[in-house]
Amino acid sequence: MNPLLATLGGKLTERWLNLLVLPGALFLAATAVGTTLGHRHWHDVDRLRSTLDELAARPALDRTGTAALLVALVLLAAAAASLAVQFLGGWIEQYWLRFGRDPLSRALTARRRRRWKERDAEVEDAMARVTPTGVVANGSVTVPRSTWTRIQTLTEARLRIALREPVRPTWYGDRMQATADRVDAAYGVDLAALWPRLWLILPDPAVQQVRSARDSFGAAARLAAWSVGYALLAFWWWPAALAAAGCAAVSRARARSALDALAELVEAAVDVHGRELATRVGLLAPDSTGLLDHDTGDGMSEVFRKAD
Repeated sequence: MNPLLATLGGKLTERWLNLLVLPGALFLAATAVGTTLGHRHWHDVDRLRSTLDELAARPALDRTGTAALLVALVLLAAAAASLAVQFLGGWIEQYWLRFGRDPLSRALTARRRRRWKERDAEVEDAMARVTPTGVVANGSVTVPRSTWTRIQTLTEARLRIALREPVRPTWYGDRMQATADRVDAAYGVDLAALWPRLWLILPDPAVQQVRSARDSFGAAARLAAWSVGYALLAFWWWPAALAAAGCAAVSRARARSALDALAELVEAAVDVHGRELATRVGLLAPDSTGLLDHDTGDGMSEVFRKAD
């Protein structure tokens, strides 16, 4: 038992340091440097060095108790800053995945839908202008490489807006909505009602992969929250704006990658284990074969919604 407790304690300490102390301590250090130097002396290393020397020369810091108390306060402040960022990160996640009910969200959705339709029209126009250059053995036609490259470029530009015609104000919300729509179109099942029950029967490897993708998305949201903190610090020390821009760019890329992986994993879980869930709730016979059909999917939705 003692080795187990020691291992768990070590993991908890490592997680506490990585998630709370280190990011918060880095932000506190940047805040101390920024408030000390300001805009006018933003690169004055000598000014910073002299400030540190003056602080170190204070008699109170020679006392062990005072130094220990100072270290404890720094750790607590770093943890508090990280906890605030985690709270803000959770709000950012909700903001990214929100529906478009308020006027601003509806306006953003309409703008994204207009841009998506423009890109979609460009793709359709490019495909309509394709001139085949030959026919291969299996009956497929060949097109010039330049034409195919242009079609791929236009398609990627459309996908950067949304996988399908936008119905939410952000790419993230549309990506998850596209997954729900694809599951409904394929099996006739409501993903929102299905997923909590499907999660209970997923094997450990699938659970770990879904959790990993979900945690990566949450980490990207927290990084976006740190960018907000550094952006506020930039009002006193402009180099912090560079850190804010870097955090925002990295968080956006990571969030897109993580959510795309999460959406794929959720859809794959329904493909692989949806029929098993239907069998467990009694809608299919244990010895039945074949794909999950729409009638069974509709029955699952009705059972899981409980006539709501």
